[in-house]
Amino acid sequence: MHDSGLDSASTEVYEIDPLTDLRWTDFVHTHPKASVFHSKNWLNALRETYGYEPAALCTSKPGKPITDAVVFCRVTSWLTGRRIVSLPFSDHCEPLVTAPSDLNAILRRLEEEVRTKHSRYLELRPINEDLCLSSGLRECCEYFLHTIDLSPSSEALFKSFDKDSAQRRIRRAEREELGYKVGNSEELLREFFELFVMTRRRHHVPPQPYTWFRHLRRCFGDQLQIRVISYRGRPISSTLVLKHGRTVTYKYGASDVRFNYLGSMPLLFWRTMTEAKGEGCTRFDLGRSNTDNIGLIRFKENWGARRVTMKYLQSGGGVRADVSRLVPKLSYALSPMIPKWSLVVLGKLMYRHVG
Repeated sequence: MHDSGLDSASTEVYEIDPLTDLRWTDFVHTHPKASVFHSKNWLNALRETYGYEPAALCTSKPGKPITDAVVFCRVTSWLTGRRIVSLPFSDHCEPLVTAPSDLNAILRRLEEEVRTKHSRYLELRPINEDLCLSSGLRECCEYFLHTIDLSPSSEALFKSFDKDSAQRRIRRAEREELGYKVGNSEELLREFFELFVMTRRRHHVPPQPYTWFRHLRRCFGDQLQIRVISYRGRPISSTLVLKHGRTVTYKYGASDVRFNYLGSMPLLFWRTMTEAKGEGCTRFDLGRSNTDNIGLIRFKENWGARRVTMKYLQSGGGVRADVSRLVPKLSYALSPMIPKWSLVVLGKLMYRHVG
């Protein structure tokens, strides 16, 4: 248990519903460390798809502007148990708290719930764990987060890319007769999902359910963009990005590897950056990578992305729930061979248990 000190012991903590509290949107839009994962759009999609009920703890009295908060979901699963996660399926979710004493008061309240409600653990997913170091939470896993500064000119940005894996492949793709579409229509979503299932199968992991993407599309509206590149009328690569403030976040990507030689995925990333710049965005969040995924890390750093280490933090004695523990190794070995529909069904059944 962390040493909360006298200040945090006397701090009042209030629970709010970020989906109904009218103060939440203003708080998230104005806080400098808030991300797309704090937004009502993301929280609504989590609730509608997986049944998670978002909540937040803050030290602001009812009726007063929110000045700090930790948002989380209570995940209850007959398969993986009860736990508190900030936040499920989110690459990162910074505690939006400045004072260590306020954070300690909020964490003390959450840890008390873990004990009294017999939850397995509390998990935080900060980008910078410095504020949390005094809390007594322990590291449970580590990832890399990559971001690209979009403020330089397009010409300067292009020159910062690796010449072979990015610049030349973009130029190659621009010479090809490739179709390009961007938007958030149901048709584009279906084309994206078809490629996404193919990609997840190749990686031996079931895809997230189609309803997740439909809810994301509905909740985000124009703040969600799907890009699809086609070759001779056939979709060959696609990305799905989310916008929040002046940041565009790459969340999902998919491709047909048989057409990788055309350079369509590098072209998609370049189009995403130039179009985001045109919309006033200054930051491109490329999401997290497992620290041992050398290929993905190299791909992101070939774009001149800046890398930071993220350490997820945990309190409580439970083992962290994730896909690799939930799905037997046999299904990973067989996933390239089993029918596509059965892999989709497996994803639909399992994902709400691993948030």
